[in-house]
Amino acid sequence: MNPGDTNSYGQRILRTTALPGPDPSTTLCVLECDHCGYVYASANTDASHRKCRQCQHGAPGLPVPAERDAEPWTREDHLIAFTLYNQLPFGATPIRDPKVVELAALLGRSVTAVFSKLANFAHLDPAVSVRGIHGSALDAKIDEHIWKEFADQPEAIAYESTRLLAQHLGQPIEHVADITTTDLPPPGPERDAIVRLRAIQSFFRRRVLSAYEFRCCVTGLRQPDLLVASHIIPTDTDLTHRLNPRNALCLNPLHARIFDHGLMWIESHFTIRFSPKLRPDPKRKIYDSTLAWITSFEGQPLQLPRTFSPDPLLLRRHAEPLRPKTLIKKSFAPWGPI
Repeated sequence: MNPGDTNSYGQRILRTTALPGPDPSTTLCVLECDHCGYVYASANTDASHRKCRQCQHGAPGLPVPAERDAEPWTREDHLIAFTLYNQLPFGATPIRDPKVVELAALLGRSVTAVFSKLANFAHLDPAVSVRGIHGSALDAKIDEHIWKEFADQPEAIAYESTRLLAQHLGQPIEHVADITTTDLPPPGPERDAIVRLRAIQSFFRRRVLSAYEFRCCVTGLRQPDLLVASHIIPTDTDLTHRLNPRNALCLNPLHARIFDHGLMWIESHFTIRFSPKLRPDPKRKIYDSTLAWITSFEGQPLQLPRTFSPDPLLLRRHAEPLRPKTLIKKSFAPWGPI
């Protein structure tokens, strides 16, 4: 079995190694249960018929090797860890988070080493450091270089980091980036271009949703499959903010569409406002309960994330052409802190 292969019990090969197994003729490989996420090691000869100890009453697994802990982190290691950093809520991730454990097993490093690397990225994250949050300063020069590359070429780094993760997992990038494949053209340059674009969009979406801790900033809905990262300033009018997480709101699809169509905007102090066009018509005899629910958040504050709070200047750019003229003079109260 090779990385990415899954046996009939749903045990997937994360990584193969040259380390000796329990018998002289075997080597160790690392598996992950697709059902519960349990990560463990076993002899390579056992991988094809393994069951999960945690959810399938299988035989005990072996400790996951961390043989690369003594080695310097490569650029590929950094980019793969950077992908994970942009998917986890900052400050809310325990050291034994399943994704951290999976990445450690994939890279052949200890969970502590991977968690420290994520803290390093946080230490240098421009959107985090301005809020006075600090991580570790270990290996600062290397991590700083990754952030500089991301600042200079955000789309290239977003795609490369996702591609490398898919390569290490032995899975198609479409699967790793949660890309819908039913509408993709046949293999070729056109398909590659679409996959690249969608992988970049997926990177952005995960970055925004994790910052909001997978919660709609208007309704509080916590269902990742029903959340979108909605750009404040559309990318077709300003490409410079295409991957800027502060140019986005985490919304449910209904409010996202209303926001994108200019029927909702955010006033000073992050206050939610709706267009008069959405207000119930008193002449109508039928009560529109859905519309009433949509606009019931009028005047309430956004549920802001701990990092990547929406940029007030971008919100103002979005709001200015939408405000009714009668509200303009009242709408320019000072914004909350940037």
